[in-house]
Amino acid sequence: MKIPRVLTIAGSDSGGGAGIQADLKTFSALGVYGMSALTAITAQNTTGVYAVHEVPPDVVAAQIDAVATDIGVDAAKTGMLSSAPIIEAVADRIRAHRVLTLVVDPVMVAKSGAPLLRPEAQEALRTQLLPLALVVTPNIHESRVLTGQEITDLEEMKEAARRIRDLGPHFVLVKGGHLTGDPVDVLYDGKTFTELAAPRIRTQHTHGTGCVLSAAIAAYLARGLEVREAIEHGKRFVTRAIEAGLPLGRGYGPCNPLFEWIPSGRVE
Repeated sequence: MKIPRVLTIAGSDSGGGAGIQADLKTFSALGVYGMSALTAITAQNTTGVYAVHEVPPDVVAAQIDAVATDIGVDAAKTGMLSSAPIIEAVADRIRAHRVLTLVVDPVMVAKSGAPLLRPEAQEALRTQLLPLALVVTPNIHESRVLTGQEITDLEEMKEAARRIRDLGPHFVLVKGGHLTGDPVDVLYDGKTFTELAAPRIRTQHTHGTGCVLSAAIAAYLARGLEVREAIEHGKRFVTRAIEAGLPLGRGYGPCNPLFEWIPSGRVE
């Protein structure tokens, strides 16, 4: 039996709630073989990001080469990429190894508000990486940065999705969790808008939700699901991970992609 192989290209979260750690937990929970190319080391916990050390771009590229030339990559996802040279190195290797099933989570800011993408790297993200993406999953803040427009309601989310798709990705999922009311995500494929709604879960244990969602979408794509189905399954998975969020630390506790094995212990 062939084991689906999924590569995450992202930063390390020493607190284990987001980044590479959250991605690998999600891959394991969904029955795919997870691999990693580390882009940055962060000193991070539930209260903030206290230090960032970027991995040299040539070492990022070497990690991708090592995995792709030996084990193989059925799908990949990106998270924290930090700088323009790292983005350029990742895009170059994605093209070289013809990784067509790519989910881009355009990580810019941590849950605590700490910046995770240099401002001068935003253009490289737009021009180098988004054109290679099968799916891109920006939240409201990231959508504002990518489009330069204000986003306060569903219609403005749809307009942002149009503008982001014009940058090259095949599918755009604009996440609405940062707006008021029950969260509604907007999926756009260039022709049709699909609204994906879920009830708002009253919890502060949401660290890593964007990483878990994009990792779940990549895992489902590697398992052979069509894009729309993979996104719907991914949204249901992250909703369950939020419901089972872990009350760890003094800040934003992590969502829990291992909800089947680790109970939340949360008391409402």
